[in-house]
Amino acid sequence: MNARPAGSEQPLPSPVRPSAGAIDPAAATWPRGGGPPSVEEARALQDLLAPRVRAQPVDVERVGLVAGLDVSYTEGRLVAAAVVLSAETLEVVDAATVATAPRFPYVPGLFAFRELPPLLDAIDRLGTAPDVFVCDGFGLAHPRRFGLACHLGVLLDRPTLGVGKTPFVGRAEPPGQQRGSWSPLVDGDEVVGRALRTRTGVKPVYVSIGHRIDLDSATELVLRTAPNYRIPEPVRHADRLSRDDPGA
Repeated sequence: MNARPAGSEQPLPSPVRPSAGAIDPAAATWPRGGGPPSVEEARALQDLLAPRVRAQPVDVERVGLVAGLDVSYTEGRLVAAAVVLSAETLEVVDAATVATAPRFPYVPGLFAFRELPPLLDAIDRLGTAPDVFVCDGFGLAHPRRFGLACHLGVLLDRPTLGVGKTPFVGRAEPPGQQRGSWSPLVDGDEVVGRALRTRTGVKPVYVSIGHRIDLDSATELVLRTAPNYRIPEPVRHADRLSRDDPGA
């Protein structure tokens, strides 16, 4: 993978706002200011930022707050939701929504350019600082190895991962039927994620890293936050909120 280990870097700091080493979105023309890029510019930006993705272990035992992110579409607009859960109890401790008209076309592989601006606005409305962000979508399991989870993680310089219901790229052999079984998701000769069984006898989900987390840590975190359902609780709550709350 083009994600690189971070050497002796500490796996997870105590909860803080995005670190000083993050790319400052407000200083760029996108996504905080200016108009959206063209399709060609968006693909070039993914290629430019993809080498910044880092894979590193996370001590899941130290994760206190997990944010789930999702976007729903209704009546010509989208509603972005961010829901923060306690990693220990899986109770909701914070939530925010933003409703807006999409400003970028529906182009497979470029969903971040459509969904990331309102998701960042929803994150800004939170009163807490999540340790890890879980996106409904993909990270490295992407044609340019830079899906929405990677883009968000690089911009915020925080641990992120993606969980998809179906693979976007690559293929995986069916994992064992027992909960916790997994098989590698492979695109070409590269492992880009895992097919993970979160419930015994139920279809797997597809996990890929976004930034500052590795596949082992991402797998453990998904299993911890999906004790009863196929989809992890943070994403389930974000999906429900994005559909039920107009975000006004």
